[in-house]
Amino acid sequence: MRFTDRSISALKPKAQRYEKWEDGRTGFGIRVSTRGRKSWLYMYRFGGKARRMTLGTYPEMSVADANFRVAEAKRTLSEGRDPGLEHVEARRAERQAETVQDLVEEYLSRYAVHKRTAREDRRCLEKDVLPFWGKRKAKSITRRDAIMLLDRIVDRGSPIMANRTLAVVRRMFRFALNRDIVDVNPFAGIEKPSEENKRDRILSDVEIRTLWLGLDGARMPEAARLALRLLLTTAQRRSEVVGATWREFDLDSDKPIWTIGGERTKNGKTHTVPLSAQAVALLTEIRKLGGDSEWLFPSPRLQGKPLGRDTINHCLADNLETIGLSNLRPHDLRRTGASQMTAMGIQRLVVSKILNHADREITGVYDRHTYDDEKRHALDAWGARLEEIVTGRPKADNVVAFGAQQ
Repeated sequence: MRFTDRSISALKPKAQRYEKWEDGRTGFGIRVSTRGRKSWLYMYRFGGKARRMTLGTYPEMSVADANFRVAEAKRTLSEGRDPGLEHVEARRAERQAETVQDLVEEYLSRYAVHKRTAREDRRCLEKDVLPFWGKRKAKSITRRDAIMLLDRIVDRGSPIMANRTLAVVRRMFRFALNRDIVDVNPFAGIEKPSEENKRDRILSDVEIRTLWLGLDGARMPEAARLALRLLLTTAQRRSEVVGATWREFDLDSDKPIWTIGGERTKNGKTHTVPLSAQAVALLTEIRKLGGDSEWLFPSPRLQGKPLGRDTINHCLADNLETIGLSNLRPHDLRRTGASQMTAMGIQRLVVSKILNHADREITGVYDRHTYDDEKRHALDAWGARLEEIVTGRPKADNVVAFGAQQ
C-alpha cells in the first residue's frame, strides 16, 4: 500500500496485531495493535543481521515526519552506523535529561548562591517557574514557552515582576547553556514585557498626616496597619519589617536597637537600626497584638509563619480611596522617610547607612565605622519630626541640627 493519511486512517484493529509495508519503500512499515495503536517501523540489516526500529506513533508522528525519520535512518546506515542503536541511546539520554526542577536546583546551588539576590532568585523561580515547568525537560522549553510564561505574569497584574522573572530565568538558561544542559537559551533576545518608570513618589507633610490618621479608619488587619507605620518610622524595607522576629530587637537597653541578620538583608550584611522613641512605642503596640509568636506580624492563616510579603501591599492599595490618597505603595514610605531626613540636613551618607544601601565606592571598602551614633541621631530626629507632622504639635526642641548635606 501507499502511505497517506487516508490509507493509514483506514487501517482498523483486528484480533491479532498486524503490519503493513509501503510499496517501493523497502523496510518502511506500520504496525496496528489490537487496540488500534499505530506505530511506524523501519526494517533494515546491520552487521549481517535483520533489525527493526520503532520510529513513533501515528498521528503524533505524521506521515511526512515518518518519511523524514526513515530517510535519516538510511543516511545513518549508509555511514556505517546502526540507526536503531542510536535511536535507543537518544531516547535514553532524553529520559535522563535534566528537568527544569533539576536545573533550578543546580543554578541555585552552584551559581545564585554567590549572588546577593539569591533569595529573590529562589522566590521568583519557585513562584512563577517551577509550578508550570518543574517536571518538563529543560531542553524542551521553547521561545514560545518563554513568552507565554511572561505573558501569564503580566496578565495577573504584575508587569514589573515579569521583568524580574525574565532577568532571572534568562540568567539561569545562560548558566544551563554554559554547562551543556540545553542547546539554546529560549529567553535570549526577548525584550522586557513591561516599561519601567522609576518611582519617585514622596509624601508631603499633609499626605503623611493623612496616611497616618487615615489608617485608623482603613479596613485592614491591625498588623498591616502597624507594619505600615513601622515601615515609615524606621525607613526599612517592607520584607525586613514584615519578616522581623522579636529575637532581632533589644528594647530593654537605654539605646534600643534592631539588628537584622545578613540572611535577611538585600546586600547580605548584618544591619543595625537604632530605634527612636516613636518606633519603640509602635513596637510596644505590636507586642500586645502578636501574643507569644516569635514574629512581629504572625500570619493569621499559616501557623508559625509571618504575614505574607504582599499583604501590606494589597491592604494599602485596597484602602487608598478610604484613606484619601492615590498612587502610593509601601516602598514609597521608605523613600519618604529618607527624603525627610535629607531635607532636615542629615548627611546623605548617614541616610544611606540607615537604608543599608551597598557602598561600592573604594572608600566604602576601607571605611569600617558603624555610624550607629549618627544613625541614632538621625532616626531620633526623624521620629520627632514625624510626631510633629502627625500630631500638629511642634517638637522643635527634639529636632537635632545636622551639618551640611553631602
